[in-house]
Amino acid sequence: MAYTEILYTVQDRIAHITLNRPDKRNALSFQLREELTDALRQAERDDNVTVILLSGAGTSFCSGYDITPDPSGNRRTSGWISPQFDGWTDQFTRSCLRDWFVIWDLLKPVVAMVHGYCLAGGTELMSMCDIAFVADDARIGYPPMRGMTTPDVNYFPWKLSMARAKYLQLTGNSLSGAEAAEWGWVAKSFPADKLEEEVMRELRPLSQVAPDLLAANKMSANQAFEVMGMRTAMSTAPQWHALSGQYRPNAGEFNRISREEGLKAALAWRDGPFRKEGFQP
Repeated sequence: MAYTEILYTVQDRIAHITLNRPDKRNALSFQLREELTDALRQAERDDNVTVILLSGAGTSFCSGYDITPDPSGNRRTSGWISPQFDGWTDQFTRSCLRDWFVIWDLLKPVVAMVHGYCLAGGTELMSMCDIAFVADDARIGYPPMRGMTTPDVNYFPWKLSMARAKYLQLTGNSLSGAEAAEWGWVAKSFPADKLEEEVMRELRPLSQVAPDLLAANKMSANQAFEVMGMRTAMSTAPQWHALSGQYRPNAGEFNRISREEGLKAALAWRDGPFRKEGFQP
C-alpha cells in the first residue's frame, strides 16, 4: 500500500509509524486507519523490526475519529458488509474495534508516544497499544461521552481502577499526561521537550530483546486479561454504541444542534457546564 496519511520508517530495529494529518490534528480518517493497520502488519512481518513506535505529526497525537461527512456518501471501509446491517449493528464501531485489536493481537509490542491532544478515538488507539508514554502537558480524554455516545472501544474498565474508570466515563473529563501516568492509564510521562529523548532511551534496549521472547511475554499478559473477560466485554461496544447513539430517548441532540446552529453551538451545549466549573474537554 502507498501511504498518504502516515509515515513509515525502520531504523535500529524500531519501526516508526507517524500519523500524518497535522492540519487535522491527525483525525482518524478511514484512509489513515487502513494505512495504519497495513503498516502494523508490515512491521510484524519484517524480521528487521522488533518494536513498533506510534506517534503523531504536528501539535497533537490524535484528535479522534474524523467525522467529516464524505461528499460521496461512502463511509465504508473493507470491514463493511451488506447495507442491510447498517441500521442495527453499528458497523462503524465494529470497524474501530477490529482495527485496534490488530494492535492487541500483533506479535510485536506497539508503543505510543503521545503529545498535545489525545481525544476520543485517539485515546482508544493509545489505550490499545502495549505501552504508552506521554508528555506531561498532553490532554487526554473522551468528551463525546458527555452528550453523544458510549465509547467505540470500551477500554476504561481495563485500563483504570473502578473508581477512576467510572469517573472518566461518566464525566468525559480529561487528564494531563502527568495525571494519566499517576492514575495508571499510561506507563510514564515526561516533560514535553524531553519526550522523544526519553522514549527512545526506553526503546533502544527493548529493541534488543529477542522478538520471540517479547511476543511470548506480550501474549502471556494478553491472555490473562482475556481469561478475565476483556475481549468478551469489549465485544459489547457496538451494541452499547448503537443503543446510546441511535435508540436512547435523547440520542441525536448533539447532531441536531450541530446541523441547525453549527458545531460550535453543539460543543457549547455538550461541554459548557463542565467548562463553567473549570474542567477541560
